Amino acid sequence: MSVSTIDRYDIAQSYEWNYQHAPMADGAERAAEVPGEWTFCALRVVSPLGMPAGPLLNSAWIHYYAARGFDVLTYMTVRSRFRASFDPPNLLPVEGAPLMGEGSELEQAATAAAQSWAISFGMPSRDPAEWRVDVERARRGLGARKVLSVSVVASPEVGWTIGDIAEDFAQCAEWAASSGAQVVEANLSCPNVCTKESDLCLSGEASGEIAAAVRARLPREIPLALKVGLFHNEEQADEVLRAVSPHAQAICAVNSITARVAGHFGGLRRGIGGAAITARCLEETWMLLRLICAAGSPLRLVAVGGVMSGQDVRDRLAAGVEHVHLATAPMLDPNAGLRIRREWSRAV
Repeated sequence: MSVSTIDRYDIAQSYEWNYQHAPMADGAERAAEVPGEWTFCALRVVSPLGMPAGPLLNSAWIHYYAARGFDVLTYMTVRSRFRASFDPPNLLPVEGAPLMGEGSELEQAATAAAQSWAISFGMPSRDPAEWRVDVERARRGLGARKVLSVSVVASPEVGWTIGDIAEDFAQCAEWAASSGAQVVEANLSCPNVCTKESDLCLSGEASGEIAAAVRARLPREIPLALKVGLFHNEEQADEVLRAVSPHAQAICAVNSITARVAGHFGGLRRGIGGAAITARCLEETWMLLRLICAAGSPLRLVAVGGVMSGQDVRDRLAAGVEHVHLATAPMLDPNAGLRIRREWSRAV
């Protein structure tokens, strides 16, 4: 991979181009301290700021954002086999009313500076022989009290059972752990694929079986997190949380909200990230925390989805989440993490 003179993901280029042209990791200001004691999956870190799977395409992207105020870095979702990205556009600026549920329609925004994006990658992955070496490289380049999480997903074939899918998840998780992952995230939700791995999080039975299989293949000291999407109702969420509670250590929510974009993606839904989903994801955060507390579950909650500002971070921490992850905001402004930490430090 080469180093680019750009300082952010270039949405006019392909996934492959951006994979090969990561920005340089040096040149950032020193990150301001965030008062308090912070953890991610019980691992000590120096701030509550992290980045989810998606923006961090490889080790070079991880090191770039690690230098810009983020202390938990999640390697973009990997598979047990190569998977090409969807054709561009992979990120499309959109506008419209805030999304309060699935199934709305948005318009393409007039400017690339819009605060919401439609996301259309399809969970691409390098071959395991390549990504395992790169995960090792990512871990070696991170400083003390920064955590590398690796997101994994299964690649179902025709006729696969949930047991087959769980085994594929577990194989990827085992490879990630042996390559240096400090946390493994099983991605149970992807709104941009049409195969079985797209909405596993909506089934308590499937989520529980996958979580159990992955947990059995991970070393005891490596936490398991589960990435989930928007649940249809509290009953469904409660069923899933109870099913995975014996096996997982954390839930990462919400993995975008789906909508159609007029004139794009062949009328298929795509995940929407950014300001359009801020309010709805905060509602979901409160709901999940209520259910976790009511069940007496040891699960920790990592907030993601629509976190755009320091106030959004504080709102989620006030709700009771353990850690907060940002994606769209730092892709729009690579120094968003540094800015939030600086504002926080000055306020204190």
